[in-house]
Amino acid sequence: MEREITHSLVDWKNRAKRKPILFRGARQVGKTYTVEEFARNHFTNFLKINLELQKDICPLLTSTNSIKSLITELGLYFDIEIIPGKTLLFIDEIQSCPEAIALLRYFYEEMPELHVIAAGSLLDHTLSEMKYSMPVGRIEFLYMYPMSFKEFLIVSGGRKLISYLEAYKPGEAFSELLHRKLIEYLRIYFFVGGMPEAVKYYISDGKLNETSRIHNEIITSLKYDFAKYGTRKQQEYLELVMLYSAKNVGNKVKYSNISKEIRSLNLKEAFHKLELSRIIHLIRYSNAGGVPLSNHNKDDIFKPLFFDIGLVNTIGKIQLINIQKLITMNEGALAEQFIGQELLTAEKTYIDPQLFYWIREKKNSNAEVDYIFQHNNKIYPIEVKAGKTGSLKSLHVYLLEKKFHTGIRFNLDMPNYGNFSTKVRIGNSTEELNYNLISLPLYMCFVLPEIIDSSPFSGVQQIAQTNVSSIK
Repeated sequence: MEREITHSLVDWKNRAKRKPILFRGARQVGKTYTVEEFARNHFTNFLKINLELQKDICPLLTSTNSIKSLITELGLYFDIEIIPGKTLLFIDEIQSCPEAIALLRYFYEEMPELHVIAAGSLLDHTLSEMKYSMPVGRIEFLYMYPMSFKEFLIVSGGRKLISYLEAYKPGEAFSELLHRKLIEYLRIYFFVGGMPEAVKYYISDGKLNETSRIHNEIITSLKYDFAKYGTRKQQEYLELVMLYSAKNVGNKVKYSNISKEIRSLNLKEAFHKLELSRIIHLIRYSNAGGVPLSNHNKDDIFKPLFFDIGLVNTIGKIQLINIQKLITMNEGALAEQFIGQELLTAEKTYIDPQLFYWIREKKNSNAEVDYIFQHNNKIYPIEVKAGKTGSLKSLHVYLLEKKFHTGIRFNLDMPNYGNFSTKVRIGNSTEELNYNLISLPLYMCFVLPEIIDSSPFSGVQQIAQTNVSSIK
């Protein structure tokens, strides 16, 4: 189960100056497995301490006056030689002993040559509520998500397809045969998702029924975690909001649509806790008039994104019957869920990414752009379509209003790009819009930055007036 984040770990290992790593990510996305595989392949010795299971170690970690004496005592206790440069010390489930997080700074200050990684479930809750001084500037973070479509292709035997996509340049011929093959992989990924255990079972037998069982087990374990969040009522709110989010991907949240009986403050708190758990990500509204997008957002206007597309289908009780022709009411939401996940994993692993969208709610001129993507200090609106066709009205309105020149569309058609002209009606007025469009199949989202950079539009400030045609 090869993971892309391992490349970041290898770079970290070989760096002359490094800090202890704190791994952050939702439950069961593969943090522990990845660290263990990394240790097996790159270190002579490996010491793993699970603070949820080995609670007697916590007092030792929190009462030590010297990192060197701590390492000596741990080596004796676990009967292992801890050699800086050759040993990886892994502190798992560190949220069970929050004081140990503060200890990480001393590894950096007193023994920086020792490789130290810490991880844990619900870690963001612990960090937000910590009563101890955070080791700011003395640790580094890595963010992990369910397996991306690229990672799914790797374990499914599609490495050469990845190379083909990574080498593609806008305007080049694209194989229709490979397009159909990639669509087939994409459809399967929609239902298997990226939870490593589900992917593992699918790869081993090629059957989807076993992945459904795994998905249900994961969903049940998430519900059991809610017992750590407070009162029974608060746990009920968490489950309600979790299920609502999975069934309403891409829809602007209105608390009254979730429940008219529950106070909006309680539902807001549930969204916050689920976001801290990384079970959901909130796609926040941004006016998107300039960079950075986070300077133009409103926290109280958002859409939910679930953390795994396979779990979305399991919660919605949607089954894959025909790979080529999946017709469900949820198809558009699945496409938007997929692109959201891909945009999260496209970010550097040391950055905690944010997702944004744009919405205009005015009489006779409503518009909504699914995602707003920032790349190289430029802003690109993204429209996501579940099929090969669909109106780009909202994208047109956005480009015209913001005076931007290039939009991006993801759908199930072959890749294409061009300069286009269309008439845009806003309210009672109609204006001419000349714009550039990069149109890509959904499965190419992981190469989006490279496609933008290699397109003729990467440095465009003004629209070229040649090769203009119309598009609906």
